[in-house]
Amino acid sequence: MRTSYLTSGLLALSLGLLTTTTWASGEHNSSHGTMDSADIDRTIQLDAGDMWFDRDNMQIKAGETLKFEVTNTGNLEHEFVLGDPAAQTAHREMMQKMSGNGEHGSHGGHDMAEGEHGGQMPTMTIAPGETATLVWTAPDNVEHLEYACNIPGHYESGMSGDINLIPPNSPG
Repeated sequence: MRTSYLTSGLLALSLGLLTTTTWASGEHNSSHGTMDSADIDRTIQLDAGDMWFDRDNMQIKAGETLKFEVTNTGNLEHEFVLGDPAAQTAHREMMQKMSGNGEHGSHGGHDMAEGEHGGQMPTMTIAPGETATLVWTAPDNVEHLEYACNIPGHYESGMSGDINLIPPNSPG
């Protein structure tokens, strides 16, 4: 019986590590993922401390390809999730349920909600003291998105920000 728990635990940990790597790649409707640095329009560096991001909002042009470099300067694990408010809420509720079951760990195997702009929400998990990178192309069919850490209690403590998407032809 004890061996069964140990085997199940190791399997869950392995799957969790594999899925974390997949999410960090930023796949989202085949318009994101590994890209040559020449294909990236700009890099946004962001610090995530214990219960805060160092920015409250971002202005991003629709269609712009960004490289997010998020450094966890805190002592707790954080996530960086991009999505519309409804999808963020759904993800946060799912994370809360997982936390109640003791399943949170490294987000082992949970599905990401789909946003109103379609596809799964790009996300990455950042360990304390680490920097993670996410390449993402801003959709052109929405005006507002959020970035957040939806680990239970983090969003409620202020770990979120607004992304205002501006039309590609607009100055700025």
